[in-house]
Amino acid sequence: MPKGRFISRYSAQSEELFERVAPTPVSNPRWLRFNAELAEKMGLDTREWTGDSGLAVLSGNRPLAGNEPIAMAYAGHQFGQWVPQLGDGRAIQIGEVRDPEGRVLGIQLKGAGPTPFSRQGDGRAALGPVIREYLLSEGMAGLGIPTTRALAAVTTGDLVHRETPEPGAILTRVARGFVRVGTFEYFAARGQGEAVRSLADMVRSETGSAEGSGVHVYRSWFEQIVAAQAALIARWMSVGFIHGVMNTDNMSVYGETIDYGPCAFMDAFDPKRVFSSIDRQGRYAYQQQPGIGLWNLTRLAESLLTLLGESTEEAVEWAEDSLGRYAEGFHQAYDEAFRKKIGLRSVSELSRSLVADLLEIMAEQGADFTLSFRNIVSLVQQARSGRSGKLPGFGDAAALVPWALRWSSALEAEGLTESKADELMKTVNPLFIPRNHRVQQVIDECGDSGDLSSFESLLAVTSKPFLEDSSLSAWANPPKAHEVVRQTFCGT
Repeated sequence: MPKGRFISRYSAQSEELFERVAPTPVSNPRWLRFNAELAEKMGLDTREWTGDSGLAVLSGNRPLAGNEPIAMAYAGHQFGQWVPQLGDGRAIQIGEVRDPEGRVLGIQLKGAGPTPFSRQGDGRAALGPVIREYLLSEGMAGLGIPTTRALAAVTTGDLVHRETPEPGAILTRVARGFVRVGTFEYFAARGQGEAVRSLADMVRSETGSAEGSGVHVYRSWFEQIVAAQAALIARWMSVGFIHGVMNTDNMSVYGETIDYGPCAFMDAFDPKRVFSSIDRQGRYAYQQQPGIGLWNLTRLAESLLTLLGESTEEAVEWAEDSLGRYAEGFHQAYDEAFRKKIGLRSVSELSRSLVADLLEIMAEQGADFTLSFRNIVSLVQQARSGRSGKLPGFGDAAALVPWALRWSSALEAEGLTESKADELMKTVNPLFIPRNHRVQQVIDECGDSGDLSSFESLLAVTSKPFLEDSSLSAWANPPKAHEVVRQTFCGT
């Protein structure tokens, strides 16, 4: 049986937080991929975990010794509408492990079969969404952005029935925890104040918050959540990432990106861009994400009022003041991320103006978000040389000339050469991202022929997204007209 420093934080929690449920066995599990590098960071013995017993555990065919599998309850606001009963409908947490650094990490099988929260669903996952989440979450980790991680993916040997029968698969994902804003909403809506407090204490214990139980302790913890969420969304914006379904049940209180459903990285920049097939009103568009983050945090504050003040009035007044600082935290993180993206050393009114103006030009030109930032120096030099016509991945050269002159002056004022700025920018502007058309290519090849070569190649380049390699340059290319992915789907 695979070993690790396994623990359980949930035994002390309200029984209403979870349901004990075992994964449903599958007929013929096979490895799609095991993330040995992540396993080692978790303190797991890769030789044991990649053997037959590890495959049995991560396919749900064998329990993890000494651990009790659970599906967690939560509620949530979905597209702004209150849903009082949700929960893990196809995800089962099989255990928790304490890594060599002392952090507790939850291990969850996604697609492990029905739970009491499945709402008439089969609890299974198709191969495509499993591959998609593996690639997107590991790509996010490669960019250094907080995220759940993919420990493994296995095929089940069984079909799942969606619009057509598809191969089944299970993703093993790892996170600091799977408690969401909606988890607190679930208990608060039921008037279970002690359950809210107990859950808050459990989460706080793993986030370095102050010890104790006074109001100031919970306020400090809430401020940590607000700051982490502001910083996370700023990082999303800096790489052109659109989550797609920022419901409160899809927002982790640990400040990690979670639930890679209809998410995507933009190709051509459009601040109003939406990919999710179900986001018909653009609620979760790229430019809406910061505001939605605040909206979700407000729902969290409402759920924690009994902890944030001696009276409701005091708690509301304090929470409003705290949430009022979210915008400041977001803009600070956003400005810092984007001034680096244009190669400047400090945030200023000029850096903000240059960023805003460049994004406006990019939107007008339909410029590729990732490559425009990656190739700023080259694009500027071509535009400044008087070249006419289209710049690769950008658009009309003439549109960039006025901006290029201002940018060059800003570099000069900071004592930077263009070559030095280019060097700095290449450490923060990725060359490779999990582009939609490439992810779809991988899904198609894996599903049609079982060919994993593209899967491994895309994983390799996005795990080192800043590294130039001429032999891999094709993976950086934007989609051709016939390859553009205009909509993404949840996959449930």
